[in-house]
Amino acid sequence: MTPLGPSSLTWRYFGDNRMLLSGPRAGILQLMLPALGQGVLDHSVFFNETFARLKRSAGPILNTVYGGERATATGAKVRDYHREIKGELPDGTRYHALDPDTYFWAHATFLDQMLYTIETFVRPLTADEKDRLYEESKTWYRSYGVSDRAMPQDWAGFQLYWKNKLASELVAHKSAAYSVGYVKKGLPRPPKVPAALWRAVSPPVNGVARFLTTGGLPPESRELLDLPWSARDEARYRRFAAAVRRTAPLIDALPHLLRYQPHARAAFRRARAR
Repeated sequence: MTPLGPSSLTWRYFGDNRMLLSGPRAGILQLMLPALGQGVLDHSVFFNETFARLKRSAGPILNTVYGGERATATGAKVRDYHREIKGELPDGTRYHALDPDTYFWAHATFLDQMLYTIETFVRPLTADEKDRLYEESKTWYRSYGVSDRAMPQDWAGFQLYWKNKLASELVAHKSAAYSVGYVKKGLPRPPKVPAALWRAVSPPVNGVARFLTTGGLPPESRELLDLPWSARDEARYRRFAAAVRRTAPLIDALPHLLRYQPHARAAFRRARAR
């Protein structure tokens, strides 16, 4: 297996704060797979505690990448959270979160978001780098201890897998529609933010969230979710992305405190200490 560590491309980019610029791309695409969207609808507190749910999920996922020797144990915990997430789709089909096809799709969206963010907001990737990132993602996925029968053998296979998913298997599931509801209605007020303050700051915050969320989705998904996006919006998004790419040398030179998420910073510190 291709190891994850300080010299891996995955470590270099997955915990980079620029990942936030692609918005909730991975989360929305996950929920568009019927089995995964239904699992969240039936079992998650996502709809009642959206921000808390996202915060609880982010740490363990980051630790499957940056956990080092603990990555496998962390992956097993993440897997076990999903053991009882099962039920029926509206058509009577049974689903289970640990079905390899469902579980790998969730993982695939994280890989896709990393690739998308790098190429949109940082720099183009070479063919060899894409191969390398995919091989690293296979190591990452295997830390969960879930069957890898749904995992394509190589980068070329993953590209075909991704294309087929977008073209024929994703739907505007109720969970996905809820997750992008703020694009039209605005974000809910975070529990610790006073109402008066939220009224003042929510218009620009909602504008940015709408722009990054809608712009960061594949066109096929925007269409399924009925998210408005014009040619003018696309041109603005491309200009914004180009401006961010021009800052890449400066951002890459920043100290880890400013560039990375806390879990990534801690992993780099441990690696330096060793």
